[in-house]
Amino acid sequence: MSAALLSYAEADDVVASFARELSKVRPPAERIELAQAQGRVLAEPIVADQDQPPFARSTRDGFAGRAADFSGHAFLRVAGLTHAGEAPPGALPQGSVWEIMTGAPVPEGADAVVMIEHVERDKDSVRLADSVRNLDRVRLGADRKIKSGDNIVAAGAQARRGAELVEPGVVMGTAQIALAAACGYAKVAVYRRPRVAILTTGDELVPVDRTPGPGQIRNSNAPMLASLVACAGGEARVLPTAADTSEALDAALQDALDADLLLISGGVSAGKFDLVEPALARRGAKFNFTGVRMQPGKPLVFGDTLRADRASLPFFGLPGNPISSAATFLLFAAQVLKALAGCSDFRPRFLAAELARDTDHKGKPGLTRFLPAQCDFIREKKLPQVATVPWHGSGDLPAFARANCFVVIPEDEATLDAGTTVRILMI
Repeated sequence: MSAALLSYAEADDVVASFARELSKVRPPAERIELAQAQGRVLAEPIVADQDQPPFARSTRDGFAGRAADFSGHAFLRVAGLTHAGEAPPGALPQGSVWEIMTGAPVPEGADAVVMIEHVERDKDSVRLADSVRNLDRVRLGADRKIKSGDNIVAAGAQARRGAELVEPGVVMGTAQIALAAACGYAKVAVYRRPRVAILTTGDELVPVDRTPGPGQIRNSNAPMLASLVACAGGEARVLPTAADTSEALDAALQDALDADLLLISGGVSAGKFDLVEPALARRGAKFNFTGVRMQPGKPLVFGDTLRADRASLPFFGLPGNPISSAATFLLFAAQVLKALAGCSDFRPRFLAAELARDTDHKGKPGLTRFLPAQCDFIREKKLPQVATVPWHGSGDLPAFARANCFVVIPEDEATLDAGTTVRILMI
């Protein structure tokens, strides 16, 4: 184990490289109901079973006809009516139009649809209107022309039958589920969720349903990490809290050896009772790094050991303070977890924001800082504005609950002025 601390960027490179190698081996797949697919990683492509859309359809309520006929501004006979769900009508007679509803199939021979608000009607005929009341944003005139394709989505314009629409490794969200349903997928193949063992350590921890005694605190890290694991696509198993003894840690680690990823919270600093690294070393663990030049999260440990079946078991020793634990999970552990889940996009995503007027930052250079912050996204045509949340160190859960992101302060910056563009990591 080396005493040298990596920079945040160096540690990120180590974890990303490790995750990239993991992602080359796909996990086992299972087939589930589409209704259960939210957040799962796709194992087989979604393929179009027919053209999308399967017929030329109207995007407006109005009249389908020939663009050249409409552009003549003469009255055209209404030859019929079609609404969504009806079979495509026959060919459109010459000099005629077809009344049509949004989503309905366009008659053969029609190449444009004019909105119902843009026509003038006379009994059974319509023509393109020269002016329209109460439509301030639409300018019509006697010389207005209709173009072929107006308000029509052509058959196959979105996708052709047999086309691969969603590739394996994509996390199934609302749009992907809707597309799968449109292609007839009542069930989808997804990768099995990685099993994540969560081990919290410390004599001071008591269960959530107990009243802490003098010097004790409730175990908030276990449910927090379980929530983060679920959001990143894993299946959490919370192990009993381990006491600060070598024997307790050895037994707890033995209990975690059937997992795909091990998260250990606490016991990774340099104190007398920080016994996690020695316990891992007794198991023959390989340490990729032990400490990062960042705040919070400086004591972070990353490596791998052997599972009960002799396969590799990656682990992260996360700092015990909850904000430190959450930040290091989001920045590092989530990458490995997503790669284990078969996700092709496992890197953390940062957004750009502007520091609020009252958020100058003064701090000691040399550490990349990830400060809890609140980002305001309601700014038209401007970057969102972010302000740090007042906090009292990385154990301040009330401050953490007021934050929706971490603002990143580079390690070579002692001060960032208001108005500076910064990166933020969403929580």
